[in-house]
Amino acid sequence: MTRRETAELLNEYVNYLMSGSDPEHPMWNIEKVRSGKPNKWNYIDGCMITALLRLYAITGEKKYLDFADGFVSFYVNEDGTIATYDVEEYNLDNVRPACNLFSLYNLTGREKYRKAMDTVRRQLETMPRTKEGNFWHKKIYPNQVWLDGLYMAQPFYMEYERRYRKMNGCLDSFHQFENVKRLMRDEKTGLYYHGYDESREMYWANEKSGCSKNFWLRATGWFMAALVDTAEAMGEQLYYEYRTLQDIFWELADTLLKYMDDESSMFYQVIDKADEAGNYLETSGSALIAYAIAKGVRLKFLPKRYAQIAESIFFGITNRYLSKNEEGLPRLGGICLVAGLGGKDRRDGSLEYYFGEPVVENDAKGTAPLLLLYTEILSLIKEGILDEF
Repeated sequence: MTRRETAELLNEYVNYLMSGSDPEHPMWNIEKVRSGKPNKWNYIDGCMITALLRLYAITGEKKYLDFADGFVSFYVNEDGTIATYDVEEYNLDNVRPACNLFSLYNLTGREKYRKAMDTVRRQLETMPRTKEGNFWHKKIYPNQVWLDGLYMAQPFYMEYERRYRKMNGCLDSFHQFENVKRLMRDEKTGLYYHGYDESREMYWANEKSGCSKNFWLRATGWFMAALVDTAEAMGEQLYYEYRTLQDIFWELADTLLKYMDDESSMFYQVIDKADEAGNYLETSGSALIAYAIAKGVRLKFLPKRYAQIAESIFFGITNRYLSKNEEGLPRLGGICLVAGLGGKDRRDGSLEYYFGEPVVENDAKGTAPLLLLYTEILSLIKEGILDEF
């Protein structure tokens, strides 16, 4: 496909996903579709709505805002309570959709969105923490920090504190990133392990470090996105902390580029094991990393030369995995459905585990990051940093 054809197919793909989805039946939430259970307030839908709101911001096409508003409004009641959401579940994944409340409140003025922010913020007030001060990933995973959780909670936490609490919790949010760098970064490679167990009791945890065994791509992508989104939410008021998040971000970006596939510009499911049988070039994590890099350029966290890297990853993904099926419908493949640590199914963080999880099409864990990357590329085109499609 030409560059213009790629953009046209991606726009067709977004329309296809929206036309086939509603708040109770999102076709992009493959886990929910496969489970057959009623839909709930969840981060997968939340990420897709974030992408649609960004598309509205960059294109001005009201269909994106209308869809996002209708979808989120279905769950948010007038008193600010959220249908199917339970504070005491203490699940960081359920904080992520609340990031959309800021934009929706700004754009619509609907007071229920403002009240719903307070509902979600109450979860963080009593969220269980490690001794170092990090939120547990979930109540059902005691003493554990996962890279994913930084993206799920910290941008909301930072934004809320800056807007409504005179930045009271901003240093707390920042220190959680510092802890992750100190405890979960591998000094030899510069990469970050997927999980950390403070208690060292989980079967996947290293007895000495508490870390899991491998560097899972999407977890690293979530962490990259968390760094850039949280720094944006913080702003320059806390200048040292603001610069430190950018430094961690830039350091990790340069580390990751050492592992980028030369031919496709993508990254492997387990980042540093390109030659292992069963490893593969994965969409969601590659898109998250490229999104973070492109946004980093827009926010001037990275030099302009990194824009071409993000763009090359975008076309690497679309050339390999964006196409039409036999029925002529657009699809995006190469998406790891899910990966975690622990639980009843003994997710042990081994290479065999990460390679063995299902690879699917059209799941928002891959689709939303690709769309977010697309919006950042459009922004860089508008600024004259990248060429027109």
